[in-house]
Amino acid sequence: MNWILKFLKSSIGQKLIMSLTGLFLILFLVVHLGGNLQLLKDDGGEAFNIYAYYMTHNPLIKVISYGLYFFIVLHAIQGIVLWAYNKKARGSQKYAVKSASTTTWASRSMGLLGSLILIFIFIHMGDFWFAMKADKLPMVAYDDMDVKVADLYYKVNLSFQQLWIVAFYVLAMIGLAFHLSHGFQSAFQTLGINHDRYNPIIKGVGKIYSVIVPLGFAIIPLYYYFFK
Repeated sequence: MNWILKFLKSSIGQKLIMSLTGLFLILFLVVHLGGNLQLLKDDGGEAFNIYAYYMTHNPLIKVISYGLYFFIVLHAIQGIVLWAYNKKARGSQKYAVKSASTTTWASRSMGLLGSLILIFIFIHMGDFWFAMKADKLPMVAYDDMDVKVADLYYKVNLSFQQLWIVAFYVLAMIGLAFHLSHGFQSAFQTLGINHDRYNPIIKGVGKIYSVIVPLGFAIIPLYYYFFK
């Protein structure tokens, strides 16, 4: 058991945890985006509200959600630990590390980008998740539902009428795009999936993913601010 703890505390173990939690969050973003895109339907928020209801009342989804919160915090903590470790290593072994010209801005700024995304998550959760959990939302009834559901669509529409919130969301999604552009490929390399035949495919998929997913999220607040 001690060797497991020692491994997880080592730099390699920390990078492994960072990669696994990162890949889990990458998968989550696709699912989350799929649900949020229902906000673009012209149905008064019915599809999104019903989706949000099932996501917060299904026992299995609730368990997964708590696991997700844990992985987000763990990913953030590991990122800060690795950033501090790398910063210390660069200071003590400045001649042994790669020069800035051989790395991308995204790879050099993962700590900054990760901090921006973490701040965004806290604001996002406080704005929507807390409002739902604290029963601060109006209730609405639909023909296909036996119970009234929280009108989260109302809160989304209200929040995305404020320019500072929309601007911050878009800025966070730009930061997420850069974070993913490096993190996607880096996660596979850390797990040992690193081959000349597969690297271009992984890199290409990562670039496409890092553009499409953040863009999909950014379109929603922009649509509500300019067209609703």
